Amino acid sequence: MPLAEIPLCVWRKRSQTFVFRGQTIRYWMTGQGEPLLLIHGFPTASWDWHYLWQPLAQRYRMIACDMLGFGDSAKPANHRYSLLEQADLQQALLAHLQVEQPVHILAHDYGDSVAQELLARHYEDKIEIASCVFLNGGLFPETHRPVLMQKLLLSPLGWMIGRAFTRDALVKSFRQIFGPLTGPTESELDDFWSLVDSNHGPRIMHKLINYIPERREQRDRWVAAMQRGEVPMRVIDGEVDPVSGAHMVERYRELIPDADTVLLPNIGHYPQIEAPVHVLKHYLAFRDRFALPPRKVACS
Repeated sequence: MPLAEIPLCVWRKRSQTFVFRGQTIRYWMTGQGEPLLLIHGFPTASWDWHYLWQPLAQRYRMIACDMLGFGDSAKPANHRYSLLEQADLQQALLAHLQVEQPVHILAHDYGDSVAQELLARHYEDKIEIASCVFLNGGLFPETHRPVLMQKLLLSPLGWMIGRAFTRDALVKSFRQIFGPLTGPTESELDDFWSLVDSNHGPRIMHKLINYIPERREQRDRWVAAMQRGEVPMRVIDGEVDPVSGAHMVERYRELIPDADTVLLPNIGHYPQIEAPVHVLKHYLAFRDRFALPPRKVACS
């Protein structure tokens, strides 16, 4: 049975705001239970999780934000965007919500890199991470295969490419990375574009893309954290994604001891949009593996 979508207009109405270093950040929270932090990818926003939002909220306290420079959050033009700052933002959001217990993470794409930074900080005693699940993303710079638009944004003409970025350019990029039978609808493309275009987003895309070289700088530190093996991890990956599909999972299995991986056949870069039922099933199976048994209650 397909999962019900949350229309973007409804999603936006449910948002709240807090201020991070002088910038307004949109965030969402619902549900009860152990905190589950969802971290979105580039160039989209937290609405990416809308199919999974309500089903997961039946078991967990759901938390997500549009990161700085993304979605409906602030997109300052004169700012040096950084994955490390985005990790600071996630910790600031948790502090704002007074979350004190260990946090579970479900991340995608750019969000995978933020999650890797948080995982490294876990081993530096700066945050407590209870588990981490990665969807398609550039976990290893050596396996990341950027699309043409990303390469152009990284070039000296990136500022010009970003300002000229249109819905048509987004559609062209997305058609390269979604699965052959699971491409986004025109309505979904309208919504994705609305989030990219919000707050003059295209003018900063060349600044956001600096996450690619930043990944290379942090690579060894992040991989070392993943290899520690003390925090349960799983990869749920769309197999035919040309950016970070089966080839990335193969590298993950080479580098990570006792690698826990799931490949989704014929699914591309956005499994939470393309195959949310399968992502939900594999995520809950992962969590059920190490969930604490229910307490026995004595009856008299």
